[in-house]
Amino acid sequence: MKITLLVVSKTDDKYLQEGIAVYLKRLTHYIPFDIDVIPALKDQKNASPDDIKEREGALILKKIEKSDAVILLDEHGTQYTSVGFSDFIQKQMNRGVRQLTFVIGGAFGFSPAVYKAATGKISLSTMTFNHQMVRLIFVEQLYRAFSILHHEPYHNE
Repeated sequence: MKITLLVVSKTDDKYLQEGIAVYLKRLTHYIPFDIDVIPALKDQKNASPDDIKEREGALILKKIEKSDAVILLDEHGTQYTSVGFSDFIQKQMNRGVRQLTFVIGGAFGFSPAVYKAATGKISLSTMTFNHQMVRLIFVEQLYRAFSILHHEPYHNE
């Protein structure tokens, strides 16, 4: 299985870039993983939130294949404990999923077409996080999930 994190716009803050890089390096020990960045829209200032979601949605849909398992990181998604998330990852591997794509949308969320294309939704918290910070939180949790699956001491219960 290969895992991709598909995100809208680049990560601006250096401290987030450095943290993400730490977990990217760790994750490659377990599984092929990459982050695919969709560039931010150029003319957002005069666009409505719905227009932005539609345009970003079209770019997201171009990046995913029909055979991909697509999981949106969405405030209305299923919440997992870290162990529960590791079980979710294991189930995807057991199902024979070849490409598991997690998607972090832009500031206004996802278009209806992206919701329709998704196979699931996960919420990292009932709190709202900056969509750039979510990237670091997610890659850390993904690393934690693989350390749990490999019975390594990173996660303490």
